[in-house]
Amino acid sequence: MYIIPAIDILNKKVVRLREGDYQQVTQYDVSLEEMIERYQSNGTELIHIIDLNGAKSDFSNQQYLFDVIKKTDMKIQYGGGIRSIDKVKELTDAGIFRVIVGTQAITNPTFLDELSKTMCGANKCSDQIVVAIDVLDEVIKYSGWMESSPIKLMDYVDRCLQLGFYRFLCTDINKDGKMGGAGIDLYKKLLEHSPFIKLIASGGVSSMQDIEQLSKIKVESCVVGKAIYENRITIEDVKNWNLNALTTM
Repeated sequence: MYIIPAIDILNKKVVRLREGDYQQVTQYDVSLEEMIERYQSNGTELIHIIDLNGAKSDFSNQQYLFDVIKKTDMKIQYGGGIRSIDKVKELTDAGIFRVIVGTQAITNPTFLDELSKTMCGANKCSDQIVVAIDVLDEVIKYSGWMESSPIKLMDYVDRCLQLGFYRFLCTDINKDGKMGGAGIDLYKKLLEHSPFIKLIASGGVSSMQDIEQLSKIKVESCVVGKAIYENRITIEDVKNWNLNALTTM
């Protein structure tokens, strides 16, 4: 298992939300460019960038984000406001390592089918497409976590698998931004239901002990943001963990 440092952007500022609530924002006195440079200089090759404006269908951040991303040779896992197949192709063609799809996959009944036909080949979906599942008490949320889906969690996972998608970014909203530990129980349920999915855990990680717990249940990776900004997990910790993960694979 490896750690993916997270950078959330709202109004061109580096922030973190609590439980996905745009009224509970912590803003950090550092730019996106500076955060990318910090990670790059410490040996991290993959980072997770979310456009929180885009998640609410406000695309005022996009050009800024694309301009910054184009200047780095880091591998980028990118999400927020991706509403069309053309946008997915634009991002992958531009060199984005992984594209996260969320709201559109929930609200548009044909989106995942069309994306599968367009993007899936021999293992291609797993490498380039990440399906976001944002969960509050086993209810799937979307549109910046402001809307609830009637689709049952495990039914949604099964449908994605049938279409060739098997890398999932699962955020436990109950845990997100609280620094109270990761959603171990939720991730266990997902992995017991579908042991072969590639699961990226997100939300609540506050210490290296949380990282160790996630590693034990065999998630593929975890996203860490606030814990790094608030020095509960250092960038050196991330580097050392990921180097060790590489040597023990």
